[in-house]
Amino acid sequence: MLKTKLSSQIPDLRERVRNLGKNHGAKVISEVTVEQILGGMRGVKSLICDTSEVGLETGLIIRGFPILDLTEKLPEEILWLMLTGELPSEAETKDLSEDLNSRAEVPVYIWNLLKAFPKDTHPMSMLSSLITALQHESKFKREYDKGLKKDLYWDYTLEDSLDLIAKIPVIAAAIYRTRFGKGDLIKPKKGLDWGANYAHMLGVNNNTDEWYKLMRLYMVAHSDHESGNVSAFTSHVVGSALSDAYYSLAAGLNGLAGPLHGLANQECLKFVLELIDHFGGAPTDEQLREFAQERLDKGLVIPGYGHAVLRVTDPRFTAMLDFGKKYIPNDERFIAVEKLFNIVPQILIEQGKAKDPWPNVDAATGSLVYHYGIKEVDYYTVLFSVSRSLGICSQLILSRAVGEPITRPKSITTAWLESAVLN
Repeated sequence: MLKTKLSSQIPDLRERVRNLGKNHGAKVISEVTVEQILGGMRGVKSLICDTSEVGLETGLIIRGFPILDLTEKLPEEILWLMLTGELPSEAETKDLSEDLNSRAEVPVYIWNLLKAFPKDTHPMSMLSSLITALQHESKFKREYDKGLKKDLYWDYTLEDSLDLIAKIPVIAAAIYRTRFGKGDLIKPKKGLDWGANYAHMLGVNNNTDEWYKLMRLYMVAHSDHESGNVSAFTSHVVGSALSDAYYSLAAGLNGLAGPLHGLANQECLKFVLELIDHFGGAPTDEQLREFAQERLDKGLVIPGYGHAVLRVTDPRFTAMLDFGKKYIPNDERFIAVEKLFNIVPQILIEQGKAKDPWPNVDAATGSLVYHYGIKEVDYYTVLFSVSRSLGICSQLILSRAVGEPITRPKSITTAWLESAVLN
């Protein structure tokens, strides 16, 4: 059903893009300042991303839907929405879920590779390596080598993406159970949706119904965040060279593993755990206020506070906070997270140094996942990766559908920039 839907939409999308280039190709839509060049191209409008957008005052919006309107949806529904611009019917959701389930079998050589890693290998290194190895299964690569027409690039990219999205939770769960000695691997369970199946395969047996709900929410909340973030942009650049979905996603996940990007959720929980250990439990408001102020006075940051784009509380944080209030209000780690939210922004505002004093999604997710049994913080970015595969693959499919060219911006030297500014 998904392929049929996309087949009906792509001709119009191609025509819209073609007309923009033909009729308005010379129109200037953005200017670049020296500050933006030196600041990592922050705010430079130079990418197309139809799957989602992030507003300074709104946060994540997926195809016109604010993320807080989508928190009860299944990840399959979000995948359909990102690709087609429409929420699927019940029948379409069921069909996509069954399709993913049918593609979930992982080749034996992947399990052999998993066993060969040193015991202390970081889980993100394992995930990136195994996805790269899985490229052996690429249908796009096979058809491209035969002489694939450009109009069909998107078709086989969709096939690769669905195969990859189906298999990544199986591989990620296996990494968790193998790397942290959790016992035998757990196979996918027929009848479970994609997010719940991932939760099932991890083998956490702490309040299964709530755990499944959390994993569905986590997968939806982290699924996409425009195309300018490190992981999505890296995947886009690699994919623009016609590398297949496996290579593209693996490249992006290597960026996600950085402490300024996906690894931040791991760092946020470490901070909360250190806080609990320091005070022997959740601190009082006064203790937390003094602790945060002392930390800031030393020039240190409060992990999870501030965002490269947002200037409001990340609505994904709000979704996680609401979940915690409903299901685990007495968990000491969650209590600490809630207290931080009530105290830290005001301190940062009083200091007047932070452009964004509000929490991002990383400030809350770790405490929730930890409560239900995933206590190995080195694994947290793998959870993020499984979710982000939805958005990265969706962006790649649509990029191939409209025939985007290879990404190749022009670089300049420092001397050239100095000359342009000073002369």
